[in-house]
Amino acid sequence: MADTNDIQAFVQPYQIADASPELNRSLDCMARSFAVTDDKIREIIGEFHRSMKAGLAADNPNELLMIPTFVNRRPTGTETGKFLALDLGGTNLRVCQVTLNGDTTYNLVQQKFTITQEAKSARLWDFVAECVGVFLEEHDLHPPPGRRTIPCGYTFSFPIFQTGIASGNLSMWNKGFTVPNSVGRDVVNLTQSAFQRHHVPVEITAIVNDTVGTLMTSGYSHPDTQLGIIFGTGTNAAYWEDLEKVGKWSGDRKGEMVINLEWGGFDNATN
Repeated sequence: MADTNDIQAFVQPYQIADASPELNRSLDCMARSFAVTDDKIREIIGEFHRSMKAGLAADNPNELLMIPTFVNRRPTGTETGKFLALDLGGTNLRVCQVTLNGDTTYNLVQQKFTITQEAKSARLWDFVAECVGVFLEEHDLHPPPGRRTIPCGYTFSFPIFQTGIASGNLSMWNKGFTVPNSVGRDVVNLTQSAFQRHHVPVEITAIVNDTVGTLMTSGYSHPDTQLGIIFGTGTNAAYWEDLEKVGKWSGDRKGEMVINLEWGGFDNATN
């Protein structure tokens, strides 16, 4: 990315004409610490690939988590229907009604709720249920004929170890969340219990990470999509991987599955 001359060009504008030599040397040293050489970039890429492979082989908190998501079918763009969707991020909760038109296009009605500090630290699940109840009431939404509940997809933007397409245990909180009695528990059950307490007629039928949701949403309009990336309160990515390369997967190794990298934790073990 930068050789010695590039680094010098980078730091030169930060020299102060009337400053003392000692201050300018300090500024020079500080600026150089932000410059990355080509060799360093190659080293980082190599270590990233190594950590990916190690995370696919076995669960190890010192490597990229590389979490199997149980999502193993690509959208074709021909799917149709109306669905409820929740997107719980680090800052906002979005509640949406999505209509898939079957021609790679979709329509979206959504409402955004800012997550309060109280919700981040204490009563998140009740907050989610209350917001969903408001959305259903304001848009006059009811279960479809023959059902007692509205099917719902749940985008959950925090690390979970999935045990099924509609179940997953919270690995840890990040993004400033500290809700007690949640880590290690199934976040679908926690949310579903809040729905029941608040008499919200919604059933979560799938849970995905936000990167997986991004990948699948793009895949509906562009079926050859390979990677979903989030740059928001945090950053992460998910991609399609051949199951034969996922050594820690105990199920059928035929086909492919979306893998959630949790790349925000890259290199944490050395920090």
